[in-house]
Amino acid sequence: MKLKLHIWRQSAPDVRGGFETIAADNVSAHMSFLEMLDVVNEGLIAEGKEPVAFDHDCREGICGTCGMMINGNPHGPWEGTSACQLHMRAFQDGDEIWIEPWRARAFPVLKDLVVDRSAFDRIIQAGGYVSIRTGSAPDANAVPIGKEWADEAFDAAACIGCGACVAACPNASAMLFTAAKVTQLARLPQGQPERYERVLSMVDTHDSEGFGNCTNHGACQNACPKGISVDYIAQLNRDLFKATLMDRPDEAAV
Repeated sequence: MKLKLHIWRQSAPDVRGGFETIAADNVSAHMSFLEMLDVVNEGLIAEGKEPVAFDHDCREGICGTCGMMINGNPHGPWEGTSACQLHMRAFQDGDEIWIEPWRARAFPVLKDLVVDRSAFDRIIQAGGYVSIRTGSAPDANAVPIGKEWADEAFDAAACIGCGACVAACPNASAMLFTAAKVTQLARLPQGQPERYERVLSMVDTHDSEGFGNCTNHGACQNACPKGISVDYIAQLNRDLFKATLMDRPDEAAV
């Protein structure tokens, strides 16, 4: 295949960026999207040009670092797929592809397609932990957990923190990410001691980092490569409401 790529190039955070048009020839339909970018970079290097900077690590849809907008869609046209698992058979010979970084104030561009997602780390640091000593692995039946709650905790923990939810949301909200990290612990006995303190701290950090509010568009759920449900946002809101009342005893008594 021959493709025309329009790739966002920005040499530094404080430098104005723009799209650069690059021809990609001899692209195999069996390549992953990142492998295609590797080939493009090899060509740029051979020409003495600066390669395109993009995040990647595992290339197996696990780490969540390969976030980018592809033709206006987070991670590209396939649902439930990260950019590293997107293959070039999703495109046709002669297609034009627009590739750009996540667009959010809380995700400043560092270079080309690379953004600073350390705001997610700070949300986790604010409450994504348990203080009790879990020790070594206990017997499976030592702490009874209902299957429904165990399944919900497991599904919430599937979030890879890629940031697609933020990129898809018209408000650049990270509520789906925050809700998943809150719920994966709120549904387990080990997460109960800090349950309400956790949701207050993580939501406060979410807001202070500059993410927008959730207004129930549902775009985050559609863009998530792991299919995290917006139901977890409802769970977060319920816990946040309870935590707010507990944190303000005078109001709770009214």
